[in-house]
Amino acid sequence: AGPPVLARHGAVKSEDSSKASQFHLDLWFYFTLQNWVLDFGRPIAMIILPLEWFPLNKPSAGDYFHMAYNVITPFLLLKLIERSPKTLPRSMVYVSIIVFVMGASIHLVGDSVNHRLIFSGYQHHLSVRENPIIKNLKPETLIDSFELLYYYDEYLGHSMWYIPFFLILFIYFTGCFTPVGDESRMPVAALLLMGPSSLYYWYLVTEGQIFILYIFTFFAMMALVMHQKRKGLVLDSNGLFLFYSFIITLVLIAVWVVWLWNDKILRKKYPGVIYIPEPWAFYTLHMNNFHAAKE
Repeated sequence: AGPPVLARHGAVKSEDSSKASQFHLDLWFYFTLQNWVLDFGRPIAMIILPLEWFPLNKPSAGDYFHMAYNVITPFLLLKLIERSPKTLPRSMVYVSIIVFVMGASIHLVGDSVNHRLIFSGYQHHLSVRENPIIKNLKPETLIDSFELLYYYDEYLGHSMWYIPFFLILFIYFTGCFTPVGDESRMPVAALLLMGPSSLYYWYLVTEGQIFILYIFTFFAMMALVMHQKRKGLVLDSNGLFLFYSFIITLVLIAVWVVWLWNDKILRKKYPGVIYIPEPWAFYTLHMNNFHAAKE
């Protein structure tokens, strides 16, 4: 009776593994869609929708987008981990998800206030102390409070949000290897999703100012691919989708930096060796001026 049971269990395991190695079109589509709508779209919704609908002392439409993102994204990440053909360290995944939600929630508060300040004349291409609406505050200790808010938004919130986010993607990536070459081909749907996915990661890295985190994750992926190749293992369609998306993201970042390389004002805002301007800083500096000139 023993061998048939083992054989049956083995068949189930083999079937699950084969199923897990298929391209997860539904998850990657939902993941890309909600990233664009709920993350990239939240500041746009805040600016476009009439101010009388969402007064400055109340949460904006973008804040509700952010709240939805904080719930949907961890759920999708967990579903992605569940579909891995490899058993992944669950404790690390759960802790990462918890920290992710906490960091994204901290960012929600800081980002909400900082983006609402745009309506009062706050300019993202300037530092907190250089902003005209901030530097004239009395008493001056209020400026320290705004700098603390900026720290929670741009540093602590981003770190607790993005570090576990990329860690979970990398943990999932470690299970995306297969000895079967046929499973390493990407379907047409994956190729179509790669563009929007890569463009979103470009926005995430530049606006979040997390190039170091991104490039270390990418190098870790490259090292893992080379290590697994020696064992005769190749990336499956999901691993290729993630890996190629990161490669295209790097190209987009390089183009963005070269384009704004000689911008003196943004250079002042982003000093140092790594110069990667934020898209919203570019918007408040150049696009706002463009709209003003047009009017």
